[in-house]
Amino acid sequence: MDRPSPVLTVSDNPAIWLGANFWSRTGGPLMWTTYDPAVVREELRVLADHGLNLTRSFFYWPDFHPTPDRLDEQCIANFQDFLDAHLEVGLTTVPTFLVGHMSGENWDPAWRNGRDLYSDIWFVGRQSWYVRELTARFAEHPAIAGWLITNEMPIYGGEAPRPIVAAWAEILVNAVRAGGGTQPVSVGDGAWGIETTGHDNGFSAVDLAPITDFIGPHVYQMETDQLRQHLKAAFIAELCAISSQPVIMEEFGLTSDFVSPAGAASYYRQLLYNTLLAGATGWIAWNNTDYDTVIGQRPYSHHPFEMHFGITDSAGKPKPPLLELAAFAETLAAVDLANSRRAPVDAAIVVGSYLAADYPFTNESERQLIVAATEQAYVAAHEAHIPVAVVREASDGGIPSGYGLYLLPSVKQLTGPSWVQLQSLAAGGATVYASYCAGESGAQRGPWWVYTEELFGVSRELSYGLVEPLSAGSDVVVTFVAPFGSLAAGSELRFRVAGNEHSRTFLPVTVTDGEVVAVDSEGRPVIVVKRHGAGRAVLSTYPFEYFASALGRINPEETWRLYDALAEVAGVERDVLVDDPLVFVDSLVHADGRRFVFFVSQHPEAVTFEPRVPGRLLALNGTPTDASLTLDPYGVAVRLLSFD
Repeated sequence: MDRPSPVLTVSDNPAIWLGANFWSRTGGPLMWTTYDPAVVREELRVLADHGLNLTRSFFYWPDFHPTPDRLDEQCIANFQDFLDAHLEVGLTTVPTFLVGHMSGENWDPAWRNGRDLYSDIWFVGRQSWYVRELTARFAEHPAIAGWLITNEMPIYGGEAPRPIVAAWAEILVNAVRAGGGTQPVSVGDGAWGIETTGHDNGFSAVDLAPITDFIGPHVYQMETDQLRQHLKAAFIAELCAISSQPVIMEEFGLTSDFVSPAGAASYYRQLLYNTLLAGATGWIAWNNTDYDTVIGQRPYSHHPFEMHFGITDSAGKPKPPLLELAAFAETLAAVDLANSRRAPVDAAIVVGSYLAADYPFTNESERQLIVAATEQAYVAAHEAHIPVAVVREASDGGIPSGYGLYLLPSVKQLTGPSWVQLQSLAAGGATVYASYCAGESGAQRGPWWVYTEELFGVSRELSYGLVEPLSAGSDVVVTFVAPFGSLAAGSELRFRVAGNEHSRTFLPVTVTDGEVVAVDSEGRPVIVVKRHGAGRAVLSTYPFEYFASALGRINPEETWRLYDALAEVAGVERDVLVDDPLVFVDSLVHADGRRFVFFVSQHPEAVTFEPRVPGRLLALNGTPTDASLTLDPYGVAVRLLSFD
């Protein structure tokens, strides 16, 4: 089955954006009143010389819109020169209109006077006028690649009901079109809504998709586990696919005050390649330069670490992240990303509709658990070298068909029709795996599962209102009493228990017509398999993915071994295998049939390994290579897979 990786089009041509968010070092957000054309050209030239093709720029709202019915003509002239400077070095830019939030501070136009950004009709009208007038000034300039309505409006304007946000956004997008802007447009909110976080801030990717052309996640989350940190942005990119739009990594990066130069380089490298393999087709780093020259200026005076997110230092010298972007630009050219897509897959991780649908009488903690458990499953699938699609259950029930392996990790809730469908998917030849989870809430605590016996061949032995408690920090030792895929009889897996008093539990069952494949140390069923026609349903009575998601520095934990066994049982096709869970593997396929294999190391030291492939691995220019590969710490290699 195909995985989404749509490419943005500009003037009917595919566009792969690789760039940086831009404020000049002469002033940061105040650059338009301290504008230095020579310095700006120097800054842009450094970006272009390292393979970048785009900036994201900002109309700092208080300066560009000093009164309700007037634009600042000097700022306009400076921005015109800024656009001309882009053309001189071969760059384009995506301007952002409503810039009231930036780097740890909010700024209002002097005349806002506390008006609501979304629902004050006069104030929304002034925003629309501002957007339309600026668009009309610059829409015909060839340096304009697209438009963004805001910068992280949920932080600046706050949260609001979804219909209000959608109506406000539609008015402002229409203002871009009324001003003559035909280029792609998006909202610039950061993609922090219910579909990616479980928290409903009003900015719904689904609601905004009909009026926008791409979705732009802003990713700065901090983790407790290195592998989750390296895959965090990729997983968010997968969740953003719910909008069916190109995913542009609109903001990402780090301050060099938080990490070593080598750590900054490896973070950029991991994020760039893992999001590429997760379907992203554009990247705009935060940000172009450091701001030591304006250390006394807000926000840098009170958030000094914000000065050092630059990919160049305050003198314009490249920092390690810019060198990583330059190397990534070469890879994108070598694989011709505009004409390459993610390789089809035979396995899917299912995201329950309770994340995005916000059904009545469900709560946010349950939605956030879906994100956490699914993300951990995404990590385990990478460790098991199972390229997966991340698919969504429909809000009225139903799971996309056509996959050979379905992973439903630590599931508390699915809709009724989906429980019925799982039986037919298994009967049609699929392997359907689900692990039980009681959830973290005491409300209606218990499995929202139906037809459990029909699907898995077990009857549940729960006491109403109670869970079977497990001790935090204890280990569950799972012994396989029958061979299961790559796990021989007698194999043992060990899992650490975590979670709160509601979720730190398992599902007691009596096996009816299922087969017990693995038991815990008390002899209780842990893995049960029931045949359905050509396929099977596999139950885990413990929420192993959830346990791991609640623990720091845990990966690789042993869920990947269970997933590897599931892939073998299901007959999942895996072109490339590596005997090391800390080397991830995935592929892109070019329109001409070439297959590019990416190896992404999670080792903090150099590692040498020999992949198992059905053909030969070649250099990208087609020349033979050694059978073994050596990757630098957290390194990446790309090879051409030949079946000749």
